[in-house]
Amino acid sequence: MTKGSMLAGLMLGVAALAGPAAAQEDGLTVGYFLEWPMPFEFAKAQGLYEEALGVPVKWVTFDTGTAMSAAMASGDVDISISQGLPPFVVATSAGQDLVALDIAVSYSDNDNCVVQNALEIDASNAATELPGKKVGVPLGTAPYYGFLKQMEHFGVDLASLNIVDMAPPDAAAAFAQGSIDMFCGWGGHLRKALETGNVLLTGPEKEELGILVFDVTSAPRAFVQEHPDLVEGFLKVTHEMNDRWNAGGGDAEAMIPVIAQDSGMDEASVQDTLAGFVFPSVQDQLSAKWLGGGVQEYMKGVADVFQSSGNIPAAMDSYDATVDLEPLKAATGN
Repeated sequence: MTKGSMLAGLMLGVAALAGPAAAQEDGLTVGYFLEWPMPFEFAKAQGLYEEALGVPVKWVTFDTGTAMSAAMASGDVDISISQGLPPFVVATSAGQDLVALDIAVSYSDNDNCVVQNALEIDASNAATELPGKKVGVPLGTAPYYGFLKQMEHFGVDLASLNIVDMAPPDAAAAFAQGSIDMFCGWGGHLRKALETGNVLLTGPEKEELGILVFDVTSAPRAFVQEHPDLVEGFLKVTHEMNDRWNAGGGDAEAMIPVIAQDSGMDEASVQDTLAGFVFPSVQDQLSAKWLGGGVQEYMKGVADVFQSSGNIPAAMDSYDATVDLEPLKAATGN
């Protein structure tokens, strides 16, 4: 693989497409992931967004956050919910004028790299046994950033690996067939890979290395400025669903079958996945740990890693301007 060639090409394409987003005449268009169960899907399935916003809402599914960036650049999508932070950083570093509106979800154990069990590779021998292996990972995404940091931790030269840009569904299928040695991805595809593979580092172990895994709700800045009522209304409904889930009890339990049907998963898988998800409260999100400064600092770190590995031409000096807290504050009365 020519390191960074595909990601650089994506950045050029995004930069070329970037332009003011505009609401579709027939309503709001939102990008999201299938098999990635979240509380917002209860409102999606029940028509609560349409009820609150007063316009139709069209939902479009994606396999990767990089594809979300391209769709927002072309104006095909107005808001992306649960876009991985690394794809957001790649796009903004390329000049796409996106803003992060909130923390959609944090999930250190629901995003990881998995090695074939038959290879008998773990943290104790990764440095010597991984070179020469074939890795399926979606470039420019949260799994890719985690992969880079894990390889750095184990001292594995990226040039010694056969790295293939693969969306998680394709990588999971290839992993099951034994045609790749390592899978990097999330959600149901990660669980599938774990049936025949093992992780090198657990979620808490990754966090100790500074590998945080979280997604943001993102949108083109122009769209946010031109349609503040739609953006604020969307965030208001989303956080009402998060609060309902976080409160637990019968109301939260009643959400599971609806979320399961909407996400294309069975109820047991939804419960297993959500057990590893954290939906920070608005107060937490506005704190220094998250959108009050921590996320911006973390974005700079992600960009510097991508730049040093040759995957983006340059990092921005600061990512402070890529976070817009005003819609979240307005939507939630903070």
